Order: sequence, then C-alpha cells, then structure tokens
Amino acid sequence: MAITVFIDGEAGTTGLQIRERLAPRGDIRLLSIAPEQRKDAAARAALLNGAEVVILCLPDAAAREAVALIDNPAVKVIDPSSAHRVSPGWAYGFPELAPGQRAAIAGSRRVSNPGCYATGAIALIRPLADAGLLPADWPVTLNAVSGYSGGGRAMIAEFEDQAAPAYVQTPYRLYALGLEHKHVPEIQQQGGLSHRPLFAPAVGRYAQGMIVEFPLQLWALPGAASLKQIHAALADRYAGERFVTVASMDEAAAIATLDPESLNGSNRMRLYVFGDERRQQARLVAVLDNLGKGASGAAVQNLNLMAGLDEGEGL
Repeated sequence: MAITVFIDGEAGTTGLQIRERLAPRGDIRLLSIAPEQRKDAAARAALLNGAEVVILCLPDAAAREAVALIDNPAVKVIDPSSAHRVSPGWAYGFPELAPGQRAAIAGSRRVSNPGCYATGAIALIRPLADAGLLPADWPVTLNAVSGYSGGGRAMIAEFEDQAAPAYVQTPYRLYALGLEHKHVPEIQQQGGLSHRPLFAPAVGRYAQGMIVEFPLQLWALPGAASLKQIHAALADRYAGERFVTVASMDEAAAIATLDPESLNGSNRMRLYVFGDERRQQARLVAVLDNLGKGASGAAVQNLNLMAGLDEGEGL
C-alpha cells in the first residue's frame, strides 16, 4: 500500500519542490488541505494526525505549533525548518553524517532536516573532527554564497519583483553581519565543535545553488596535517556514498573556478580539497543545490529511510 504523506506548507518553495518529487511516485499518496482551510486548526490537526508521514515546510514557530497538534503517536515527522535541529529527541537528518546515522533516522519518528549551509559545512568539518585532525576548540571560519531562493518568499521577491520598493539591484551582498544565523547552532553541535564557528554568508543574484567554504591553515593544526590527510579523511567518510562525493586531488588541482549552480536540480553534494602543500594552506569546499540536498532532496531521502524504502527513490 502507498504511504500517506501530508506536506504542511506545500505552497512554499521547499514544499512545492518536495511535492514535485513525490507526486509521480506510486508508493506515495499525498494528502492536501483545501486552501481555505489552511488556517483552520481543526482541519490541519486532522491531516497532521491522519497521515503516516508529515513534512513541515513552515516557519519555525508554525512548525513547533504543528508538532503540538500531533497527538497520534504513529505519525512520523520530518521538519525542514530550523525549529528542532538541536532539540533532544529529534534525529538529525543528514544520513551521511557518521556511521549509524541512517539507522538513527530510519528508527526515529522525529527527524529534523539540516539547513542548507549546515549540510555543506558539517560535511567538511565532521570527518576531520572524527579523524582527530581538527580539535573541537578550533576557531572555525566558514564562507558561503547561496542563490536567493534560500531566503524564502520575501527574498525571492526582493530579487525578482522589479516593481517592489525593496528590489535588489546589486549582484552580490553579504548578510548576517551581526554574526547571528539560524544554521550556526547545528553546525557547532553536529560538527563536534566546542565554540561557535564564525559564519560569513552571502547571497548572489541567481536563484539557487550554493558553495560553502572552510579555509584551513594546516600549519596551525596539531600535527600539521597534510592536504593528503585532509582529503583522505573526507574520502574515507564518504566512500561509496550516492549523494555525497569527494573530488580527487588531481581533479581539484585541475579546476580554476567553481560554479555554485553546477548541481542544481539534484540531491548531490560534491566536496573539494584545494590547497598549497608547500605553504600548508587549504580551502575545503562543498557545492550543492540549496533547494536539493540542502532542502527538498534531503527531505525525500529521509522520508525514504523512515519508510523503509530505497534511499534514492525519487532522487
């Protein structure tokens, strides 16, 4: 029998993309709420408690409210918002995080999707921490750029609606200049860091696609890890993975530039180790689609695991 899935917030950017991925599948039956009932708590509660799996494509406060409406213990929840990413009792929905993470997701009734920036950052940081190459108290700095779709409807309007007062004309801009960003707590927690990383995000005038960079002074690391050791830690962690791959050192050495849109429309993430062995400096880079592996693709991957289906179904 098909698994019943209710996407609460299916009209939003992430909700629409999840729906597009699930709608053609014969093993999934999507439940929908009538537009006029979206603010009807009783109607929403009925669907939230009647589906086998609920996906919450909502702002943080609304996601918490939706969880509070669920009293059916059999309902499984996937939350792509940042409401529960560091909450006890919620599995972190990055299957490639570490050995055993897939089993944790598959066995949980509450799974929190990672943030898009966090997906790239943690993918680079966690294997180094686990391998003992990166101390927990290391002062991590992360630079990143995303397409404007990552900011939701308000930011999309800023970049696309030329008649709007807030229309953005610049090709690139920094934000979160006060060093507050909702992805930082999960990066610290899941990256195994004892201090908050310094996160410097930016948004460009393109719709989707993302680059996350972790610059690293190898000479300052305990033991002065080499580029080869850094690369080996990443390659070992993601060996055999379908959706997270690591470029060879030869491939990275031959690259002159990277396109943040190169993996758009996919659930893939590609990691690179650039650097200068002589100067003992490295630039670790993750490329992904902020709406794919960073949002809707990850939600579908987690849904498949929770439902006992092939992890790559529909991806």
